[in-house]
Amino acid sequence: MSDVRITHIGGPTTLIEVAGWRILTDPTFDPPGRRYFFGWGTTSRKLVGPSMSPADLDPIDAVLVSHHHHGDNLDPSARELLPTWGTTVTTVKGAAKLDGAVVGLRAWETTTLETPGKPTVTITATPCRHGPVGSEPITGPVIGFSLAWEGQRHGELWVTGDTVLHPALREVPSRLRVGTLVLHLGSVRFRYLSGWLRYTMDAREGAELIELVDPAHVVPVHYEGWSHFQQGRAPAEAILARSPLADRVTWVDPGQDVTLTV
Repeated sequence: MSDVRITHIGGPTTLIEVAGWRILTDPTFDPPGRRYFFGWGTTSRKLVGPSMSPADLDPIDAVLVSHHHHGDNLDPSARELLPTWGTTVTTVKGAAKLDGAVVGLRAWETTTLETPGKPTVTITATPCRHGPVGSEPITGPVIGFSLAWEGQRHGELWVTGDTVLHPALREVPSRLRVGTLVLHLGSVRFRYLSGWLRYTMDAREGAELIELVDPAHVVPVHYEGWSHFQQGRAPAEAILARSPLADRVTWVDPGQDVTLTV
């Protein structure tokens, strides 16, 4: 049995601490106010800054970047810092673009974090589709991450990444035993690209995924702080509260943390 501490820094950015490892996800540390361009007429303005600075978080052993090409998952401030942190794990395309010690993975490929005195952490890339069918040329490659280490009682820790609920994502519970789910929500839509199309899960899809996975713990993230999100915490929380697994969901405000037995 082991405990993990998850600190929500803001947006998709969390610090995962377990057995001496400090693992940062989708780092975003720019101040608010800037507009970011995602391609094909899609933009978003950052509305809220991070709850912590990079200096508050050092040292960092590893960084998980679900995709390098969207500023709400890796912004310029964090990109400059990647070489000063530990190993970055990202997509194959991202690995060719980023500096420092970078490992690129495709869905279902694995890598490990290893150092003397700490348990080995096996990282498995999980499939994402960052939008409707056929959107991959626009949104580019995206992956999630499942983390496994010795002593997990309930199962692996899975960070979904930015994705909608799609057939390959539904396969994850049949291939991995997930005990802790870090769930990217937000219901992203862009009025320039058929405003009814979604590019990340809303809470309805999130609730369906929770039931498929049946995890011991769920921590929602990436639902606030940007203008392209269409479903904030209040409506998402109301929907997830109606799930039969609602008692497993823990909302963590930016700047706060939760310790879970995994």
